[in-house]
Amino acid sequence: MRIYNTLTRTKEDFIPIEEGKVKMYACGITVSGEAHIGHGFQALIYDIMRKYLEKKGYSVTYARNYTDVDDKIIAKSKEVGIPADEYAAMMIENINGIMRKMEVDDPSVWLKATQNIDNIIEFIKILIQKGHAYAVPCGDVYFDVASFPAYGCLSNRSVEDMLNGVRIENGEEKKNPADFALWKAAKPGEISWASPWGQGRPGWHIECSAMNRAAFGEQIDIHGGGRDLIFPHHENEIAQTEALTGKRFVKYWTHNGLIKVNGQKMSKSLGNSLLLEDLLAKYSNEAIKFALLQTNYRGDINITDDLFPEAEKHLTEFYKIIDAVEEKFGKGEKGNIGIDKRFDKCMDDDFNTALALSNLFASFKAIAKKLNSGDASCADDVMQIRATYSLLGLFKKDAKKYLAEIAEKGGKLEAIPQNILDLAEERWQAKQSRDWAKADALRQEIEALGYVIKDSKTEYSVSKK
Repeated sequence: MRIYNTLTRTKEDFIPIEEGKVKMYACGITVSGEAHIGHGFQALIYDIMRKYLEKKGYSVTYARNYTDVDDKIIAKSKEVGIPADEYAAMMIENINGIMRKMEVDDPSVWLKATQNIDNIIEFIKILIQKGHAYAVPCGDVYFDVASFPAYGCLSNRSVEDMLNGVRIENGEEKKNPADFALWKAAKPGEISWASPWGQGRPGWHIECSAMNRAAFGEQIDIHGGGRDLIFPHHENEIAQTEALTGKRFVKYWTHNGLIKVNGQKMSKSLGNSLLLEDLLAKYSNEAIKFALLQTNYRGDINITDDLFPEAEKHLTEFYKIIDAVEEKFGKGEKGNIGIDKRFDKCMDDDFNTALALSNLFASFKAIAKKLNSGDASCADDVMQIRATYSLLGLFKKDAKKYLAEIAEKGGKLEAIPQNILDLAEERWQAKQSRDWAKADALRQEIEALGYVIKDSKTEYSVSKK
């Protein structure tokens, strides 16, 4: 099994620090707003990683955090007129409910910044004692970047380059512009805790380092998060933790890609954030997962208008075949080990869900062929697909119930008449034979009848205009 390590920029054989055991941490949500599709994607990816490592026989302890105190949360709490701690608790409850609808499992350990204040203060005290941090008169505490020569190892940035783009803001008392806050002195009316440096609260970066140390000790196997966290968040985690322990903090750094909407980065400032709750009202959670997992987790996902409808359509066709097989032959008995082996081969290559999903089209085509010929072994194939792909959160539902739910959501996937399907198949075969004139003529005929055909490298789809 190989995993891409952001630190080395290469795929590496996965060998945990302790044989048979995996310590894994993923940065969770800062609860200043509702959960969006990016949050859902990241939670899904690390849930899948955990489950696949368990399938491989590892005992996995998976920790995930909620950042429940920071500048954004304090600003939002003031805006809505609710104390910061109450606002954060309310948002965590809301987000947990949405993740239940998404059917993403909880980690082994939930961590919250506000429940680790003593651990954070102790961490900062040790850094000061070792000469890696310093307090300033106002009550802030900063990490001294110059004291850690390896700073920039994850993001491949030099301290000199970083200094060119950073300046000391008014009110800051840093030694150097690149130094970052470990503890922030409280402003009037802000949530705060007592510390050796006065009333204050932790900086964002120190929270994850301290929570990791409290949960796992000095070293972990896998640390994950979105690619936007590489710098400064994860860079700062390395500096803090390794300055304290003198040991390599993380063996494998993993980062998922970012979400784009019609080619633009998703952000609140652009007003194009897609809330997870809104998407779940339109599409099944399995369709959302199918859509997201068609891209390797390290790649950016471009959400276009047809991404989720197309995913729902593919799943519906798959579920129709499952329903027909189970109606005729019942549940399988022994499964098809070949399907499972092909899946594992994909996932062993840096959790390649995109390739694993692409294999489904050929698998279901073969199942449909067996079904039409009366070969009862198709029930074993369906049984195996259900068992194997449930790890990705797919094919877990009763087929009839799933199809009924899709129909109830407005008949988005209207049945395509058989004559249109026949024309589409004839056109596909013409393309395979490189008879481009015939393929173009059939496309025009299909469009004249009110339908649109779309091609990929391995398949085609038909939908109503």
